[in-house]
Order: sequence, then structure tokens, then C-alpha cells
Amino acid sequence: MGKGGIKARPSADPGGMDPLDAEETRALAVTRRFGIVGALLLAFGSLGAGAAPIINPVLEIPVLRLFTRIPTVSVAIAFTGMGMMVLAWLWLGRFARPGRDRIASQGQVLRTLVTWTLPLLVIPPLFSRDVYSYLAQSEIVRRGFDPYALGPAEALGVADPFTAGVSNMWRDTPAPYGPLFLEIGSWLGGIGGTNVAVGVLLQRLVALAGFGLIVWALPRLARRYGVAPGTALWLGAANPLVLFHLVAGAHNEALGIGLMLAGLELGMRRLTVRVKGEPSPPWRRGEIVFIVLGAVVISLAAMVKIHAIVALGFFGVMIARRARGRFTDLAAAAALMLVVFVAVTLAVGFGTGLGFGWIGALETPSKVWSWLSPVAELGQLGGILGVVLGLGNHTGSIITILGLLGYGVAGAVTLKFLWDSFHWRYRPIIGLGVSLGAFMMLHVSMQPWWLLWAVIPLAAAAGTSRFRNAATAVSAALALLIPPTGSPFDNRSYILHQAFVAALIVVALMVLIVWRRTPMLLRRPGNTVRPGRAGRPTAGS
Repeated sequence: MGKGGIKARPSADPGGMDPLDAEETRALAVTRRFGIVGALLLAFGSLGAGAAPIINPVLEIPVLRLFTRIPTVSVAIAFTGMGMMVLAWLWLGRFARPGRDRIASQGQVLRTLVTWTLPLLVIPPLFSRDVYSYLAQSEIVRRGFDPYALGPAEALGVADPFTAGVSNMWRDTPAPYGPLFLEIGSWLGGIGGTNVAVGVLLQRLVALAGFGLIVWALPRLARRYGVAPGTALWLGAANPLVLFHLVAGAHNEALGIGLMLAGLELGMRRLTVRVKGEPSPPWRRGEIVFIVLGAVVISLAAMVKIHAIVALGFFGVMIARRARGRFTDLAAAAALMLVVFVAVTLAVGFGTGLGFGWIGALETPSKVWSWLSPVAELGQLGGILGVVLGLGNHTGSIITILGLLGYGVAGAVTLKFLWDSFHWRYRPIIGLGVSLGAFMMLHVSMQPWWLLWAVIPLAAAAGTSRFRNAATAVSAALALLIPPTGSPFDNRSYILHQAFVAALIVVALMVLIVWRRTPMLLRRPGNTVRPGRAGRPTAGS
């Protein structure tokens, strides 16, 4: 430990693990190729099973347009790709698991991630049609209307090509997204014009920028917390929820989470590490500048998706703990975060000309109840019980009440972890992940990709096997729950069942081939942990 309580940060992967041996390297290569084949199958299947635009350019491409005419086969191909990618990710986790004597390096995981990502860059959107809402709401901004007062149908007209791609449930609702995101979308709209397909690719570029920030920030944050960078990249960036929904689905969570993580990394770059009980070290040159810069970037993330605002609270706790750890330090840090957030909000609101209507539109997602939301399902059950007991159908009222209670519980969880983190019981970034997870889980419109707000920060700092096992199981299960079409195939639901069975057979055959070639991938991983080799945290923050 240096002077003033400053700890040296490790220059190599935490824990001092050795590189993979020859057999493991071969198995990793098989895993990488298995995932590439899965990504290619998902890409080809998307041509007929993706959430294609109404004017589908694939119909003009010889050979490839065949996929649009065989929807069941296309869905089966996409399901096969999904299954193979999830299995490949689970196998990759065998080599990225902390505590092993030999562990995949950051470079090995990163190369694998890149090869799995490339086939998904120029395909139709998958798993939802949200990207068409982004395009329509950005076009509203480009034409000079207020996206927080008008829905696409009213502002653009029902016959407009941008409105046509939006799901019926969102055509008459205002935008729930921050002004920074819509302003970026309006700039891109000037490039793509009225070509929806080009607009989709431009929106994916935005998502890829956010994805790039995640890949940049995750290993850096992981080193600060004693987690192997390869492990963090595996769980937080190569996660099938990330590849399916942030990359293939082009969701703006990618930009929001990416900016949030980048802000945390920048803010902590010069932040002196102070251990509890030690005196407060003097402020170093540039420390305050990077703190403010980090807070600005996190505030910009909140101007994309408001959820990122929670990170300002936990970043403030880090600053207070770096000082003397007194309540006055916490109040001063909170005041600084508030000033920065207000300044950024005013600058973005006035700079874009969109003002602050986004605040009143934040409840727009609550108009749709997700079958994945525990709160919505509990409300539906309450409504059924009301009908059975002769009290009438009060499902809407019950879900509204439960939704408010969910916000209250999530807020209480956040306050608890803020306070406990301030008193050194948890790392603030752990509290951030848990708090964001509570807000996502207790929302009536919870979607699988929303949980990435929790999983990705926790991947950088949570070193316990209990969390990794739970996050792995949840990520793998949720990645397979949503069909690639983003639609239940109403009146033709049998297509999904047939496609799923066909995909299951093909995946089983592919696994058999892998077993014959690389049996170690299907063997139960042995306990290779040696005492004292697991990664340990290096930062008090």
C-alpha cells in the first residue's frame, strides 16, 4: 500500500491464474466455432423470422428471399442458432470461471465475443419491434413535433412508412425515452431519410456504440474489484441477452448501460482508494475533474434511459467514502451529483429543444403488462380471484396498486443499499446492480433485456459463485423465452411449437458431434480451485 491509503492496482488478471493448456485451448476453439455457427444460423433465420420492416428489402435479394417464404423453417433455423449460441456461451463460461488454475484470458474471450457478434450486425431486428418505435419517434423530432405529446400515428400519419413498422400498442403513445437518444435518432434520420431498412442499420450503429462502451469499461472496472476481466466480459458482454437483444435487437439499453459504465470508469480513474479506518488522503491533481466528468457521462446515460440516474447515487457514495466517510461528506457528494445532473438535464433539454416533456412520459411503458413481470402476473391472479369471488374484474386497478408498491419496494431497496454501502457493508457497485435489478423486476412491463441493467454492473464486481450461477441460469433461460420474431404468431402459434421441436433435434445432433470431437466440453467441470488463487478485491470503492 502506498502513501495516503492508495493501493496499487494489479497489472495482470486478478488471482494470478495460468493460461489455458493445449487441450483447453482446442476446446475453446471448438466452443468459438460452435457459437459462430449458431450466430450464422440466427442471422439466416432472421431473414424470415425477424421483425422485418413492412417494405422488406430481403424480398429483392435472390436466394435470400426464400427465407421469407418458409416462416416455419426460418423460425426453426433461428431457434437452432439461439440454442447453439446459449450452449456455446455456457461452455465458454467453463474457461472463464474464477477460481480455476487456468482461465481464459481477456483477449481470448474478446476474440470469441467479436466472432459471435459479426454475423448479427446487418440482419433484420430480432425479438421485438422496438427499433421501429425509435425510428418513428426520432422522425417526429426531425419534423419538428413534440415526441412527448404525440404518438407516431398522430404526428406522422397512419400511412407513413415509419408508423407502419411500429407495434399497434405503441402507435398512439408518446416516447418514453430521453431527449439525448431521440436527438441522436433525429440526426441519423437526416442520413437515412425515409428508408426504414437503412434507419434500422443506423440505429444498430447506436446500439453498437453502447455495446463498445460496455466492452471497454467492463474489464477496467473488473480489475478494480479483483474480478478477472475475461470473467466480466463473459458474463456481462458475451451474455446471450446482450447479443440477442442489445446487438441483434438494437435496444437503446446498450447506449444507456454503456454510458453509465463508462461514466463510472472515468469517475473512478483518478479516485483515490481509501480503506475504512484510514485517514483521508489529500486530493490528487485531476481527481475532481474526473469525478465531474464521470458524473456528466452518467447523467448523459440518464438522458437516454432514466434508470442510469441510480448510478449517480452510488457514485456519490464512492466519493463520500474516499473522503472522510462522514455524513457531511455524503451530503456534499450528493449535492455535487445533483448539481451535475441538473446542469446536464438543462443543457440537453434546451440544447435539443425537446425540453422536459420526457419526465411526464416515463410511465408510457406501464401501459403494457408483461407476462414475465411478477407484479403483473400477481395482479392478473388477483383479478381472476375477484371474478371468481363475484367482486368483479379489477385487474387494472390491482396492477396499478401493485406497480406503485413495486416502485416503493425498489426505492426502499435502493435506500438500504445506499446506506449500507456508505457504511462499508457492500461495494457501491454491488448496491447499484441490486437496486437496478429491483426496479426492473418490480416493473409491470419487465422485459428480459431490462435485467442487463443489473447483470452487467454486477459482472464487474460480484466475485461470488452464488451470483454467477444464478445470473448464468437466469440469462440462459430468459434468452430462450422470447421468440425471434418478436411476435407470438397469433392464430398460427403452432409454427413456434414445430420450429422449436425441429431446432431441439438439430441442436442435439450438433451437441453429439461436439461430444465425439471434444468430450471435455460435456464433462462436469472439476474442482480446480487452489487455495488463495481466487480473485480478491483491490479497491475499497
